[in-house]
Amino acid sequence: MHNAFTMNWWALLLRGIVAILFGVLAFVWPGVTLLSLVFVFAAYAILDGIFAIIAGFRAPAGMKKWWWLELVGIVSVLAGVLAFALPGMTALVLVTLIGAWAIIGGIFQIIAAIQMRKEITGEWLLILSGVASVVFGLLMMANPAVGAIVVVWIVGTYAILHGALLVALGLRLRGWRESHHHATPHPA
Repeated sequence: MHNAFTMNWWALLLRGIVAILFGVLAFVWPGVTLLSLVFVFAAYAILDGIFAIIAGFRAPAGMKKWWWLELVGIVSVLAGVLAFALPGMTALVLVTLIGAWAIIGGIFQIIAAIQMRKEITGEWLLILSGVASVVFGLLMMANPAVGAIVVVWIVGTYAILHGALLVALGLRLRGWRESHHHATPHPA
């Protein structure tokens, strides 16, 4: 049985690649201003949200909608739009925004993984990604006075880890889909 994740493995892969690129840029240019971080984060959150919404809406006909993935996408897009609309926000507000975004997204990823357990193996990658998001968000909320460079490094590390887990999950789902697709006899 194919589900929205196996059919749209490429969306998870793209989310992971975008996250890794964002994380690498955060380390390559650690001296970026907080304003630049706001714009980079905003673009990342919007792209991440778009890919999540696409994957949610592309659920196969007859299957229940993956509303939680669409909700993660909407929250991510809204966080990105808010960051673009208020570029002069303080570090405290940015840290709070990033933390809340990571916590909400992580919770919904954990919910998604729990629902996936009945259909495929390897859901632990999404659980781990969700837990990493929640822990990252809590750390950001616990210390909002952290300096801009430290924020860049924390966000970069999170993005690379989160992206690597999504890339791994996307590739695993692609392999799972291909193995099940080839194993199913095709009508002549």
